[in-house]
Amino acid sequence: MSKVKYYYDSDTLSYRKITRKKRRTFKYLIAFLFSTALFAMLAVFIASQFLESPKEKALKRELSNMELQFELLNKKMEEAEAVLTNVEDRDNNIYRLYFESNPIPEEQRKAGFGGINRYRTFEGFDNSKLIIESNKRIDILQKRIVVQSKSLDEIAILAKEKEKLLASIPAIQPVTNEDLTRMASGYGMRTDPFNKTRKMHWGMDFTAPRGTPIYAAGDGVVLRADSNSTGYGNHIRIDHGYGYISLYAHLYKYNVGKNQKVKRGDLIGFVGSTGRSEAPHLHYEIFKDGDRINPINFYYGSLTAEEFSKLLDRSSIENQSLD
Repeated sequence: MSKVKYYYDSDTLSYRKITRKKRRTFKYLIAFLFSTALFAMLAVFIASQFLESPKEKALKRELSNMELQFELLNKKMEEAEAVLTNVEDRDNNIYRLYFESNPIPEEQRKAGFGGINRYRTFEGFDNSKLIIESNKRIDILQKRIVVQSKSLDEIAILAKEKEKLLASIPAIQPVTNEDLTRMASGYGMRTDPFNKTRKMHWGMDFTAPRGTPIYAAGDGVVLRADSNSTGYGNHIRIDHGYGYISLYAHLYKYNVGKNQKVKRGDLIGFVGSTGRSEAPHLHYEIFKDGDRINPINFYYGSLTAEEFSKLLDRSSIENQSLD
């Protein structure tokens, strides 16, 4: 039970009971509730500024983990970019250079994406800049990989063509050294054995016994295997492609026919002395784009450096040819 309170009335010189009016009581109550609410709001505000809720702590940990993942992703992208840059450099300066193909320009490899904003969905967030930059790097990296992949596909095709070219070029001596009596005459001005005048000798003469095997100098297709060409007698012409044709003249007999495919080293005929020939030997010529060229430059596939040097010395002697 609440205590009854009194006050001293100086007018009546007596004590009177204090009675609280309802209106004043209501005002006190409103003031109390208002101050309480204000204090509570202030407390919440202070707490929100200096204290973290469990949910905020969880979100902060999640954000921190996300930033760490983005940092790791960027490091991986840096490593991938470094590896790809090395491959691109080798592609431009080794592979494409070797196969005589134009290098891919840097601006084509690392070009961005124009037109519409591809990253609009990532805008408006606290880490929008980080997310957008990471996505841009990934997109450019993917494009560089696609460009490099297509380049390597092209290099693979060029390599196959190069391999085919190297196999087709007439690159071996058509008569083996073991079967040779001597290298009778080379490419250049020589003395004609029949009229003793100097004239151009368009091939190389290899002296060998009748019936000595003759081998295809490179892969190709037999164009001719007949005697219907003045002076050559029985002879074979092989089309190696890429503008190269090899000719083998004065044969004793053939081992191949017209339109037959041959590989380098295949037996195609035998040494003889048919046509305009003074003695058994092989007259050998090479054509490039219709012009006769010196066969001495095409023996890298069968001779050692010492053997080639000896052959070069003998072929340069201005002696008498055999045809």
